[in-house]
Amino acid sequence: MQGPPARPPLVLASASPRRRELLCQIGIVPDEIVDSGVDETARPRELPAQLAHRLAAEKAEAVAVLRPQAYVLGADSVVAVGRRALAKAESAEDARRFLALLSGRRHRVLGGITVIAPDRRRASRVVVTSVAFKRLSAEEIEGYLASGEWRGKGGGYAIQGRAAVFVKAVNGSYSNVVGLPLYETHALLAGLGYRPPWPGP
Repeated sequence: MQGPPARPPLVLASASPRRRELLCQIGIVPDEIVDSGVDETARPRELPAQLAHRLAAEKAEAVAVLRPQAYVLGADSVVAVGRRALAKAESAEDARRFLALLSGRRHRVLGGITVIAPDRRRASRVVVTSVAFKRLSAEEIEGYLASGEWRGKGGGYAIQGRAAVFVKAVNGSYSNVVGLPLYETHALLAGLGYRPPWPGP
């Protein structure tokens, strides 16, 4: 007697350790992680939501070509102030400039997610979370820079780390600010037929 058919693998099209950790938090363990190699540079006049959507889709598409029998999850996070997208901080000067811009105001984190199923069906979402920062002193900014936590982070901060003390309010998905909106990601995977190896909707 044959058992149930094997579940297609899930491939995470992102090298971000935070995204893998977030998926594991809800019992979804990627079978493989493949860096898509997609250039994350924004196009001229591209709005933050458009950028998040495009990068998530391009990451998923690039890896789906390599892993056609798998579910492929592409994701990208964009920190935005108004119509301006803030890149990942590559230097202390980047992070200092970003933190000064975010100080005492609200900004948005836009999480783009795209899932491509083995039968080539796809689903995408852009999840928006509003984050309010307190007003930061020069000493607070310099202290945070000294921690090194800002390296490679969109907007120059990590909400799950020391920057949590800067955050007055979060309106929307907290996990989206960390790196992946879990409710929406689970819903997209389930809608395309992916079933994690644990009971659930």
